[in-house]
Amino acid sequence: MEQIARIGMDTSKHVFQLHGVNASEEPILRKKLRRKEMVGFFEKLPPSVIAIEACGGSHHWARQLRSFGHEVKLIPPQYVKPYVKRGKNDAADAEALCEAMSRPTMRFVPVKTPESQAALMLIGLRDRLVRNRVQLTNAIRGYAAEFGLTAAKGICKIEPLLERIAADESLPALARELFEFHAREYTQLQGQLKEIDGKLLAWHRADECSRRLAQIPGVGPIGASMIVTKTPAPEGFRSGRHFAAWLGLTPKDHSTAGKVRLGVITRAGDEALRSVLVAGATAVIHHLGRGRRFVSPWLTDLLKRKPPKLVAVALANKIARIAWKMMMTGESYRADAPPAVLTCGGLTISQPRGAREMRPR
Repeated sequence: MEQIARIGMDTSKHVFQLHGVNASEEPILRKKLRRKEMVGFFEKLPPSVIAIEACGGSHHWARQLRSFGHEVKLIPPQYVKPYVKRGKNDAADAEALCEAMSRPTMRFVPVKTPESQAALMLIGLRDRLVRNRVQLTNAIRGYAAEFGLTAAKGICKIEPLLERIAADESLPALARELFEFHAREYTQLQGQLKEIDGKLLAWHRADECSRRLAQIPGVGPIGASMIVTKTPAPEGFRSGRHFAAWLGLTPKDHSTAGKVRLGVITRAGDEALRSVLVAGATAVIHHLGRGRRFVSPWLTDLLKRKPPKLVAVALANKIARIAWKMMMTGESYRADAPPAVLTCGGLTISQPRGAREMRPR
């Protein structure tokens, strides 16, 4: 076989479509392989560069092909689509992958390790259990309201509500039986969440980077664990702003003809990680409103000019930038800023040491 310069491989559950070109950009390989045939084919093939679309199972195949001596590059699907000439089939997708990987400005997805994928699975399981609990508690509240029983907001009010329902003799026997079924399901979910939270906290304590990121106000153990596991490679971003843009925390750009038009945030990237950062920023603003010791001149000034929700997104953007800087440098977070020396009218005024700033050390 003529020397292959690079190969684009479109993957699926059972069928793998290959498209390879030589150094002169001439197609010399168009082949369809079954799943059981693929491993044997690439074992015999000389080391080459292979592009795979970043999707389910792509990290597994990337590790497998790397073990055969090949160089594997994972490309986000949205970056491959512009290179599909016409129609939608496996051969066209494989050719588009082969073309996309040759672009000098193309961005690639780092290949995850099995340990990293297991940590992501842990976070995904916790997220699913939390959604199930919210769905169940909403159902309990709704059914209880039909019988005139209500409770205040908060997950901590569900168990007292279930106790009131169990003690209410005026409810029909069938309704009490069904509420008891919901109570058992709620207890089971709470136990599973407690177990998963324990595993996630143990993972957080064992990871040095996650422990450092948890020092940032508004992050905490869960946010720090999500940042570490969901961030592919901090060195892949040129700056903290690029990292915040990857999370979707920067405004959409509709600029044209020299006129700058910025809209709402793009909401690109991982939705769960972005929502955790925004929720953490909202908690920081909430504590600031209660007169806590945490003081940020930038944040207090912004709250005077902008709505709280907009400030929460801006603070989440800043938290993301700080997290990227800490991951890149290995530094720890410093809450206390050094005293600032100001000169005014010939007088030297020092900033109180109690003032705090959000910046990495």
